[in-house]
Amino acid sequence: MTDPAAPVSDLDLFDDEVLIDPYPSYAALRELGAVVRLPANDVYALTRYDVIRDALADWETFSSAGAIGFNPMVNEALTGTSLSSDPPAHTRLRAALTANLSPRALRGLKATVEAKADALVEELVAKGSFEAIDALARALPLEIVADLIGFTGHARDNMLRWGQAAMQVIGPMNQRTAESFPIAGELYAWCSAVTAADLTPGSVGRGIFEAEARGEIPPDTAGHIIHQYLGAGVDTTVASIGNLVALFARHPGQLALVRENPALVPAAFNETLRFWPPVNAWGRRATRDVEIDGVLIPAGAKVAVLLGAGNRDPRHYPDPDTFLVERNPIDHLAFGYGPHGCAGQGLARLEAHAVITSLSRRVERLVVGPEVRVPSNITRSIEELPVLEVSPA
Repeated sequence: MTDPAAPVSDLDLFDDEVLIDPYPSYAALRELGAVVRLPANDVYALTRYDVIRDALADWETFSSAGAIGFNPMVNEALTGTSLSSDPPAHTRLRAALTANLSPRALRGLKATVEAKADALVEELVAKGSFEAIDALARALPLEIVADLIGFTGHARDNMLRWGQAAMQVIGPMNQRTAESFPIAGELYAWCSAVTAADLTPGSVGRGIFEAEARGEIPPDTAGHIIHQYLGAGVDTTVASIGNLVALFARHPGQLALVRENPALVPAAFNETLRFWPPVNAWGRRATRDVEIDGVLIPAGAKVAVLLGAGNRDPRHYPDPDTFLVERNPIDHLAFGYGPHGCAGQGLARLEAHAVITSLSRRVERLVVGPEVRVPSNITRSIEELPVLEVSPA
């Protein structure tokens, strides 16, 4: 006989200390159960790998429509986007978003991204010391995405602060969210007013407006799609590149493995994403009463999908708290799963693989100072990472 009541924890997912280092809290939640009720956040949290993966695949039960954020204002603002919709509407919107992000479409970008990444790493290694977040983790994605979408002028200058705010407001209505809403509003206002003429000819952004003109996506949705390129893609890629630099500095033996075997580059990025995913929590809404491991989640309940907890589940990954590039966890949850799997993951891989390739070829060892992290509602990233010394390969 099952007990339909979920185990309860007094944990606040958005407490500063939890956001800085969530992994001890995740381990405690996993031990309580696959589904844990968190009254502080008014959510049912999914904590284990198999349950999370199944829920992400089941969009009919765990809906994204008006549900990905943890406050009603952001869910209202995101209505009509592919992030916050379900099939069939999601399918059509996502097709326009991914048309220029498919492996075939990205092949033409590969040489450019690799050349830019290598030139940047070469320059930084020659300096002997640098600030890894500003000089590398932010510099490369901002340039790549700005060129890809066709951002110029005011939009290009504000990409970082807009992208950070767009992720921050997905959290609950705490101080971080309240302070970020006006900045996210700047991005929303710009995307609502942008026209094809505001974007560089031949850019992906122009192509989205052309798709709208052909009737391939609904009228007045091009701006929403461009919003997602920036809102969902920049901050997470910055976080991932910063994380991989920090992890290679912490684990020089793992960097040596990649240097000895360049075929490990994709595996190294997969392990970075598993070990320190850039997004730890995402929202869903239960559309019906659903029982998971004997626990009832009632219809209408808010669900928190803890991607970071699933990625460290020892039931799925042996020795999950150890960073091992040879593990190659191709089934990690950092990019989500199912119909809402990250649309921009191909571009993120392209950028990160280029950085790993260049670092492993040019660097034997990185000596870094302390990582500076600041609590952020959704994206877990490093704010400052001083590279004090570089030993060239």
